[in-house]
Amino acid sequence: MIAAWLVTAVALAMPVQTPDAAPEVVASVQVHGNNATPDAEVLAIAGVAVGDPFTPALLDDTRERLLASRRFEGVTVLKRYASIADPSRISIVILVDERPVRVEAARTPGEPPRLVRRGWLRNLMVLPILSAEDGYGVTYGARLADVDPLGRGSRLSFPLTWGGSKQAGAELERTFRTGPITRVQVGAALDRTRNPAFELDDSRRRTWARAERAFGPLRAGGQMEWARVSFDGALDHLRSAGADVTIDTRVDPALPRNAVFARASWTRTTIDGEAVDRRSLDARGYLGLVGQTVLVGRAAFDDASGPLPPYLQTLLGGWSSLRGYRAGAFVGDTVVSGSLEWRVPLTSPLHVARTGVSVFVDAGAACPDGQRIVDQPAHVGVGAGVWATATVLRLGVSVARGIDAGTRVNFEIGVLGF
Repeated sequence: MIAAWLVTAVALAMPVQTPDAAPEVVASVQVHGNNATPDAEVLAIAGVAVGDPFTPALLDDTRERLLASRRFEGVTVLKRYASIADPSRISIVILVDERPVRVEAARTPGEPPRLVRRGWLRNLMVLPILSAEDGYGVTYGARLADVDPLGRGSRLSFPLTWGGSKQAGAELERTFRTGPITRVQVGAALDRTRNPAFELDDSRRRTWARAERAFGPLRAGGQMEWARVSFDGALDHLRSAGADVTIDTRVDPALPRNAVFARASWTRTTIDGEAVDRRSLDARGYLGLVGQTVLVGRAAFDDASGPLPPYLQTLLGGWSSLRGYRAGAFVGDTVVSGSLEWRVPLTSPLHVARTGVSVFVDAGAACPDGQRIVDQPAHVGVGAGVWATATVLRLGVSVARGIDAGTRVNFEIGVLGF
């Protein structure tokens, strides 16, 4: 018995001799996701075939060859085991994402339809632009856009408008799913807008670059801009750099409820060698009351560290700030405004088109550099309005009485851009 135990112990202590593992070999290659490119062409580009030895670098090499052909927007190459009993047999799975294609009907009976890769012009998207606001006139035009010209998440667009605001520009945007930056924008444009306060044209040639980082409802960004401004016979050259932080918890920006929106920004602008800092704050709160009614409160503040040229001064008056007064009724280097509005929707929130009424009170004051805002007279407007939203279309009309300006109709019409 003891001798048997000794033999067993010695046997367990001895190393187990195992045969060398068989080298891994490609047993099969599968292709998925290809619509316009036959499997044989994908395999020829991939350069992998049944019987090839499998190495760790094979997956990356195959992916690089497929991407280098520029026929696919995305490629994924996976390793799978072709047999449970024999782990040396490897199956390669190739997943390709082809560029956009279109289907052409057969020209003659019996001929199969053709898949043709879409060119830049065929991939062009068009979105109408329409906006109107008292004091600024009607702006109309279109935005032309090409989606994914520099890979997934990119967009090249060309806004072209006429009327109250004239613009011709080009904008390139790219979003990222990972990394420290979630969106980058660069652009250049020619702009001309009528300044309602001075009744003069503001013409600009500008280029800009912007980067953003989103953290859920919080978004932080920075921007740089170079511009040449022509206003009232003067020609100025501007350079600006700034940063901003935005928090937005609105689920439905058209009709928010129980949400907040706030944006704070700082910008340093150099005008022909002289620098001035501008600070801005816009805060809004939306509190749900009885039924669908919502109480909306807003406070805005704009300030500068020195005197600004007229075309950079903040305007007060009109639909966007002080109803009951004309757009640009007041102007200053420092402007403070606020409003309280009770909105009453008249239709179900499930309807595509929603309408409602509101009553409001607006207040604001403006002053030039060197004076205190608390020493300026407060301007107050009280009134009521009707509004409607339908998908991307929005419109509103209000009748308000400015305490020191009489009664005035203010309005806004617009198509939301993308």
